[in-house]
Amino acid sequence: MHTLHIVSKSPEHPRFRECLAMVDTNDAVLLTGNGVVALADTSIEVPSPLYGLKNDIQARALTPDSAQCQVIGFDDMVALTIQAQRVISW
Repeated sequence: MHTLHIVSKSPEHPRFRECLAMVDTNDAVLLTGNGVVALADTSIEVPSPLYGLKNDIQARALTPDSAQCQVIGFDDMVALTIQAQRVISW
């Protein structure tokens, strides 16, 4: 993976849309914080691979489609940041 985009902003925040516009085919997106709210909005097209932080998803009582998003824990998040050539936090 070239770039890991970590998005903590809600879908209404301008940076959320900016991030989606910047994602390239070799990139991945990790939704954290309020960013996981995007999993409940079917009108938002999110790139693949898409990851969601388990604690934040559970805190918002969301049940994402497993085909759309891979739910991961903190250990997996650390592994993703190590694998990425570049990490951008939005």
